[in-house]
Amino acid sequence: MLYQLHELNRAFLNPLTQWAEASSKLFTNPISPLAHTPYAQRIAAGYELMFRLGKDYEKPEFGITSTTIDKQTVEVTQISAVIKPFCKLLHFKKVLNDKDFEKLKQPKVLVVAPLSGHHATLLRDTVRGLLPQHDVYITDWTDARMVPLSEGEFHLHDYIYYVQDFIRELGPDVHVISVCQPTVPVLAAIALMATDNDPKLPKTMTMMGGPIDPRKSPTQVNNLATEKKYSWFENTVIYSVPANYPGYGRKVYPGFLQHAGFVAMNPDRHAQSHWDYYQHLVQGDDQSAEQHRKFYDEYNAVLDMPADYYLETIKTVFQEFHLPKGTWEVEGRLVRPQDIKTVALFTVEGELDDISGPGQTQAAHELCTSLPASMKQDFVAPGCGHYGIFSGRRWREIICPKIGEFIKQHA
Repeated sequence: MLYQLHELNRAFLNPLTQWAEASSKLFTNPISPLAHTPYAQRIAAGYELMFRLGKDYEKPEFGITSTTIDKQTVEVTQISAVIKPFCKLLHFKKVLNDKDFEKLKQPKVLVVAPLSGHHATLLRDTVRGLLPQHDVYITDWTDARMVPLSEGEFHLHDYIYYVQDFIRELGPDVHVISVCQPTVPVLAAIALMATDNDPKLPKTMTMMGGPIDPRKSPTQVNNLATEKKYSWFENTVIYSVPANYPGYGRKVYPGFLQHAGFVAMNPDRHAQSHWDYYQHLVQGDDQSAEQHRKFYDEYNAVLDMPADYYLETIKTVFQEFHLPKGTWEVEGRLVRPQDIKTVALFTVEGELDDISGPGQTQAAHELCTSLPASMKQDFVAPGCGHYGIFSGRRWREIICPKIGEFIKQHA
């Protein structure tokens, strides 16, 4: 019922937000007489803020059309390398002739994006930073409300199998980078492949800010999962997709609930950000206002997660800690990170990460006991929060070059 009420609210707000957008333009467009009235800038800013707060945010585009290699601009085109019901494997292909492409010999990198509320476009800066030196692929997870029931269910083990399929598609010379939530299923996927002596094992695995062992430095996110019983999540946050979507009837954890949780973690910070945005509009600070728009266009765009996958992640990762305890079985097969002997490991954490606390990702080193010290590396980014490890200045100037060197070393 909550999902239906949310859709009714969206339908109710849509005319209001459209009116607010039009009114804002009336008070800013130089050919409009209203733009030259007293307090026009303040009135327009108020309408613009109303529009931004009430509008529906659709999935953004990656918008990556070029990169720079050796000071030369190279065109980039985005193609779907593999299409599955719940995910697309996107390839950011450099537009080069065969001779030039072969000359580059760039290592293939599979970026496994989180399926935890936001779209894969949240890692736009990650892709952009890797592109000059790597042949980049990324998992683009599908909004569960857009997947018809006829496509079947999606569980945590399906996520693992998807990752394995993508590794095999690109392997054996692929390097895997997982960001946040997927560090756990990615480690499981590679461990199961190692147990089977799979010839398509990747060369390296980079784990960034993920809950390998959430018992270490627990955050507000971890505490929520442990304070509430599994039945609470099952009975409180799972809803059926309404009839106006292709996934009608599918059980999901709605994106709007996840977004509400994100905002509730730092409500004062978001309130201040919107007030600052209003002030920037009044003052005519277009650059700061545009930065705000870009951030919230991404931050407010969320997707629904399949209920089975979400609930199993809560139970397996955050409540029962099966991976660090060595008790995780994937359809009867024990996950054994100690079987990984040839895949080099690099863990990256943020000193100020309030999503996956320091030490949670480093725990991968304790699990991969068969890897020699020469194949292990760890880095804690000073003064860096969760989003800073894969986006922004510290990512571009510090973390991305370190990952590039690690990949080069083990290629």
